[in-house]
Amino acid sequence: MAANMAAMSSLRMPQSLSTRLKVETGEAILRYELLEEQAHSLGRAGRKVEAALAALSEHPGGEGRAEALRAAADAVWGFFVQREVMGLRDRAAVIAQYGIPREVLARLGAR
Repeated sequence: MAANMAAMSSLRMPQSLSTRLKVETGEAILRYELLEEQAHSLGRAGRKVEAALAALSEHPGGEGRAEALRAAADAVWGFFVQREVMGLRDRAAVIAQYGIPREVLARLGAR
């Protein structure tokens, strides 16, 4: 009888059932919050790239162009790094989507 009681106390819900019931564990909640923060952070970095590229396009040449180019390259580099940390390594799609100019990519060492 004691063996049966010990076996009964160690029973747990099957994993397939807990998945179907959407049981939220502390780990699941933490994972969700981490993914949410990553998405927000990536969005902020993307807006920074957009602003820096817009500022660069407003400087056709002359005074302020070098600073705008540096700021754009810094923003794009930070965005690329953040995407890579998240496992997103397709730079070609980002370059096309944001219309990143060759001079910015050259400043990053890309070809």
